[in-house]
Amino acid sequence: MSASFQSDLPGEPRTEQQPLPTVAQVLDLPEVQAGAPEVIAGSRGLDREIRWAHVVAGAGAAELLDGGELALTTGAGWPHDARALRSLATSLTEAGGTGVAAIVLELGIGFTSAPSELVQACESRGVPLIVLHHEVRFVQITQRVHQRILSAQTEALQAREEVHNMLTELGLNRSPVDYVVERLAATLGCPVVLEDSAHQVVAVAVHGEDPVETLHPWNSDGEPKLPAASARVPVEARGNRWGYLTALPGPAHPAGRRTVLELGAFALALGRLADTSSDQWLQLASKRVFEALLSGRYRNDTELEAQLTAAGLPIEGRIILAATLRGTGDFGAHDSLAHAILETSLRRAVAPDGRVLITDDGEGALLTLISLPEGDPRLAWAEDRDAPMLAVRLARELDMLVPDTTPKAWRAHLALGAAGHRLGQLVASLEQLRAAGRLAPSSEVGRVTVQQAERQPLAHLIRSLAGAPELQQFSADMLAPLVEHDRISGPGHTGDLLVVLAAYTAHPTNRSLAAQKARLSRSVFYQRLDLIEQLLAVDLAEGETIAALTVALLARSR
Repeated sequence: MSASFQSDLPGEPRTEQQPLPTVAQVLDLPEVQAGAPEVIAGSRGLDREIRWAHVVAGAGAAELLDGGELALTTGAGWPHDARALRSLATSLTEAGGTGVAAIVLELGIGFTSAPSELVQACESRGVPLIVLHHEVRFVQITQRVHQRILSAQTEALQAREEVHNMLTELGLNRSPVDYVVERLAATLGCPVVLEDSAHQVVAVAVHGEDPVETLHPWNSDGEPKLPAASARVPVEARGNRWGYLTALPGPAHPAGRRTVLELGAFALALGRLADTSSDQWLQLASKRVFEALLSGRYRNDTELEAQLTAAGLPIEGRIILAATLRGTGDFGAHDSLAHAILETSLRRAVAPDGRVLITDDGEGALLTLISLPEGDPRLAWAEDRDAPMLAVRLARELDMLVPDTTPKAWRAHLALGAAGHRLGQLVASLEQLRAAGRLAPSSEVGRVTVQQAERQPLAHLIRSLAGAPELQQFSADMLAPLVEHDRISGPGHTGDLLVVLAAYTAHPTNRSLAAQKARLSRSVFYQRLDLIEQLLAVDLAEGETIAALTVALLARSR
């Protein structure tokens, strides 16, 4: 395997240099201070890094420099005519293309004051020119500078090894992607964001920062507009680029911020290669948002909107709704195939203008959040199909994907929450759908059965409250005689009284339709109703009785 990393920020170098002492830091050394240093030109370059210290003797020594050195000189052997001095000054300030890091000129032997040609060249190039008014031992300065450089490089190598070991252990432990991102954020001391190739956030560790501010660059289409001093590297291997890893501004790291980030990107690339399903990132992005939404791990709607938008679900100016989708009946093949077909069909039914986040509820159903443009036709009702257009689109996609060998009885059950604009409604809708589970459909089109909170408000309300002990006890007491009758076998015990009651309460004003739903003849259906009235000691013509039994049935059918 080969992996490569490079910067995607304009004007930023591909690799990050190891931390090196700056000119300002070297100026503070006791060995330099002993010479009474004075910066007389190029003060704006005091933050230039020094990669080595070199004593320059004679005019020809400048040609041996590569740039980035601290040039120490007494000016001995230097020319004194203006043209030669300008040439020498140019060679020093442009050595290696970047020039020396700084020039330290000890006055007294070669010059009593700095040559104007050297002053002008240093000022124009931003190369600090430092004159020493007292004699010093250059060997002591070079020794101290070299110690600082080697110490910094040793520290950087040790820090790099520590990061490498940490990421290796995470890989061996098969640590999840979001945990790897958290460890990188803790290592760098700043927020770290992992995005996919579409620039949608897969995982984020805010490291104590404001989540809204952290995710702001990812709340618009296209590549994020990152703040200055951010580091960003691609996550790729074998020619495949899966996304980007970004560290927002933060403190320096001994190994170099970009180096740490590149090591993290390499570890994530290895993990992605090992992910044979190729959808771990997609699942993780949705799971992160659903966990925040359902557990209330957000401070306000602004933060929640930032998380949803960064994950690829736009909110502003859109219609949003929650939904669940599950297969019912025998699919005739492995459940994973049915699951994949359901997810793919829903994504295609929402595309191209809609967006959807999907996760598994752990009980065989898909939890989904859907964002559609204002006035989208899929929110309308298809009168000729007696179903919402979204269900019609879903049924069409399923027809193209479901294998011919799938039993005809298999259905995709789509539960739709109320559509709206407010995030509070979305959260409440999703929680209500989860609690309600699968209810009797209000409509059907193709292989899709549909339940809608807007058409079944009582059913969704009761099912969302069904976990309350008082409601459970009410349901048990109300239906106990029918449950006991259905449990006993033998003459006079049909085992279908609860089914008959459910059909009747669903269509109390049309007993013929209720009998049809119960798959019984009208005469037999009426006999069952008489028996129910006797066992419960109620009049099924009374509205309050019908309401109470409806509540009891809804609370029981979990």
